[in-house]
Amino acid sequence: MLADSLGCMIAGLGHARVRGFGAALASAMPGAIRLPGIAPGLSRAGAAAVLASAMCWDEANEGLARAHGRPGLAVAPLVIAALAKGAVTLAQARAALALGYEVGARAGEAWRIRPGMHVDGSWHALGAAAAAARLAGGDPDAAARAVRLVACQLPFALYAPIAAGMDGRNTYPAHAVLLGTLAAASAMAGMDAPEDGFAEARALALGLDAPARVAECDRFLIEEAYLKPFAGVRHAHYAAAAALALRDAVGDIAQIRALTLATYGEALRYAANRAPAQAISAQFSLSWAIAAALVQGDLGPAAYTDSALADPLLRRLEAAVTLVEDVALTQAGRRGATLTAHLADGRAIAAEAMRVPGDAELPLEEEAVRAKFLRYAGPVVGDAAARGALAAALDGADAPLLPPAT
Repeated sequence: MLADSLGCMIAGLGHARVRGFGAALASAMPGAIRLPGIAPGLSRAGAAAVLASAMCWDEANEGLARAHGRPGLAVAPLVIAALAKGAVTLAQARAALALGYEVGARAGEAWRIRPGMHVDGSWHALGAAAAAARLAGGDPDAAARAVRLVACQLPFALYAPIAAGMDGRNTYPAHAVLLGTLAAASAMAGMDAPEDGFAEARALALGLDAPARVAECDRFLIEEAYLKPFAGVRHAHYAAAAALALRDAVGDIAQIRALTLATYGEALRYAANRAPAQAISAQFSLSWAIAAALVQGDLGPAAYTDSALADPLLRRLEAAVTLVEDVALTQAGRRGATLTAHLADGRAIAAEAMRVPGDAELPLEEEAVRAKFLRYAGPVVGDAAARGALAAALDGADAPLLPPAT
């Protein structure tokens, strides 16, 4: 989890908008931490905020199905910033990551957002608060106070920027990082808030009066987390996997005249963007994931570049997709997708993907995680530095976690 998150952060720092955000934030939060490609140094909180935005920029970071989001999104950046500062050992960092992930996972399970809201930047701050308190040397009582303090000021975020093709949504996890940091500092100073704040927030903000039903604390939910084999929203991975299987069966994709995707309702609710004009919208588009997988033979960061967005074949195939709900999958609470291609010669060929690497029953193997890290981080910091950062995150090797950009 730590290594995969770091790889996504470094990849995100390869984008000019992220580097610009970091340089601008450094004027308000100066410090000694140097991030790849960003000349001014940042404080721990500032660096963690930038790393949170970088981590989700390519939409390739972790997630947890039961939380309907990414519990590590505001936790891993705090941990990496603390390691980069030399403030904690790798063992302490892993403990903080595990604690923050558990709190965030259960918060996400309970905080079921309304239509029009976006999951990022809301309940994530609860996990960030617990992790930040742990990183500061706080005991369990301090972590609990920090969580209660966040619960009484829990924000919610809108899906609107994604629908509009605007990348301001990528600052949502940065806000969660900063709120969690603030709450942890308050808790370390002895401040507190009522225990029922989270329940009251659920009732007032979401209209959820019934007690939240979440996983018992008899197991670690981080073990259920998925690491992504593809870039883009997780809901689109099943469509992409079906498209890759279909690509092999069809052979010549130029013969495709129409495509029909049948998938579960939640995927249609969060990832039905059509004809995306910007990367952020394409990352939340089932039809774009299908077209990119068919044309490129993959669904990676290259699917969201300017050249991909201007590709006429990609555009034609995306427009040829019809989205329908697989009611049986929705009712069963299962994820999956069936994609049917209608060819010029009248044939119809179908492929399905009812699980993809990263699912609980099909975890991404360590070798795949290592390969993904090098693929994502190498273009930003160079292959040798990427290997060093990977060894530092996974094995505790004496190498920079955040080497300079090439």
